[in-house]
Amino acid sequence: MSPDRTELIQRQSPLLAGGGALVVYAMFIASSYDQRLLTISGIYVIMVLGYQFIFGHAGALSLAQGAFFGVGAYVTGILGSQLGAGFLATFPASIAIAAGLALIVGIPVLRLASHYFALATLALSQLLLLLAINWEPVTGGANGLPGVPPIQIGDLRIDRGVPQLAFVWGLAGVAILIASRQLRPIRVAMFTVMRESPLAVPAFGIDAGLLRLRAFLLSAAFGGAAGALFVHTNRVVSPETLGFGTMVTCLTMTVVGGRFRISGAIIGALLLTHLPEWFRGFDEYYLVMVGVLLLAMVIFVPDGLASFLKDSSWAGQIRTRARPAEPTDVLDAAKPTLNITNVSKRYGGIQALDRVGMSIETGEIVGLIGPNGAGKTTLANIITGIDRADSGSSKSAHIDLAAATPTAIARNGIARTFQTPQLPNELTVRTAIEVAAANNGGHCLTDTVITSCQLINILDAPCGTLPHGVRRRVEIARALAGQPHLLILDEPAAGLAPDEQTVVAEILRAHAAKGLAILVIDHNIDFLQPLATRLACLDSGRLIADGSVADVLADDAVLTAYFGILRQ
Repeated sequence: MSPDRTELIQRQSPLLAGGGALVVYAMFIASSYDQRLLTISGIYVIMVLGYQFIFGHAGALSLAQGAFFGVGAYVTGILGSQLGAGFLATFPASIAIAAGLALIVGIPVLRLASHYFALATLALSQLLLLLAINWEPVTGGANGLPGVPPIQIGDLRIDRGVPQLAFVWGLAGVAILIASRQLRPIRVAMFTVMRESPLAVPAFGIDAGLLRLRAFLLSAAFGGAAGALFVHTNRVVSPETLGFGTMVTCLTMTVVGGRFRISGAIIGALLLTHLPEWFRGFDEYYLVMVGVLLLAMVIFVPDGLASFLKDSSWAGQIRTRARPAEPTDVLDAAKPTLNITNVSKRYGGIQALDRVGMSIETGEIVGLIGPNGAGKTTLANIITGIDRADSGSSKSAHIDLAAATPTAIARNGIARTFQTPQLPNELTVRTAIEVAAANNGGHCLTDTVITSCQLINILDAPCGTLPHGVRRRVEIARALAGQPHLLILDEPAAGLAPDEQTVVAEILRAHAAKGLAILVIDHNIDFLQPLATRLACLDSGRLIADGSVADVLADDAVLTAYFGILRQ
């Protein structure tokens, strides 16, 4: 057996043992009622797995998972009870219609801020509930639709009890495999960047809108599948399936089990399905006791019970090979890597940039200085697409920056770092670089980037554990991983000791010598003076000097605006 497969089995041994115990219990110990509870648990596993995509990994509080569950239930109910359709028709139809609804709704509402997104999805749920109650000819109104046929595939009828239990959990197993495939390590890392470092998402080359929509569609598809199974096993559908209680149940299962781990969906569904039954003997107090227990779990185990299962992620670890960087095309030195012409930007009454023009050639290191509020970061934001200029043009050798999205700009070879390093604390150094390389056309982890940034001994360290100086080097490595032709650094020397500044300068010189154009925004003249091949100065949004380092530092306008020196 291969080492990778042995490691996978060892990592999943708690789940495998639990699954074996569950099979023994269901086959030889459980009563018919217990088997029914286990069947419902399997259905909820599918629903919670879907909800983990949008609520857990994408970090968006959707209150529509119960609605997608209800849509799947009603599609099955209408097709089954009114048209006599069987499982092979109702099940895929429920998935497709739930996902289609998510696509229609998701494109506009996923653009909303978190609380508005939650309200929009809640409104969708309530709208569908009202539709189910009032559209009596189709939905049966408040009484619902009885007479949904049982699960039957050809001549094989899946009866209640062990057959139905095995069938539902078999589909839950398929859902787990699909989820584990969708949650490949690189995609999990992309979700982590999206949740923890939203400002840096484009710099990593991640299309956040597409990634979030993918999560929303998957959550809806899983919800629709669970709703279809629920109705086929219940044989009746009613507005209760669209009620807010279904959403609360799903949310509670996700939080209690753990919203990031597949094992959390299994634990949460099993526990929350059985917990009310275990406390039912306490008569009217059992709801209070269940509520207190759940509240305690949320407070003391915020990552869910699955967090106690060490290394139980089905996604595994990102495995990469360090290899030399492949040769990249060297841009014609006579052609500017960046060309900015008459760029202006106003924020209300503040003129952040006023007809700024400059160019950067291949292999140049251009230092950009200026007092606070001069427009330096605004210029970087316009180049990288975070902000849009009011007028003027900005072009690189590869792309018209004014018409491109931030993600497209990053993928076309313009990388940047930020004033405060934007690295998700959970990601390892290796993974942070891997994500940027994978999305920006780089070549996995290259020996060149790792060695030049002096990171080879800390590749498996979480970014959140690193001191500021090391985090700065990791962010530079992240930016270099996609093999850009232009690198923009926003105050890379800020907070660094002199020896750390020297290391950063050596990294930049080495890559500039290979043809990389670099724009360094910084206040530290001692850092910029020996590093930059050219210097430019902004003041109140205007470019007041651009030339050799010596000429700019001797310029009267620069001395007045930046150093506060008035020459007689």
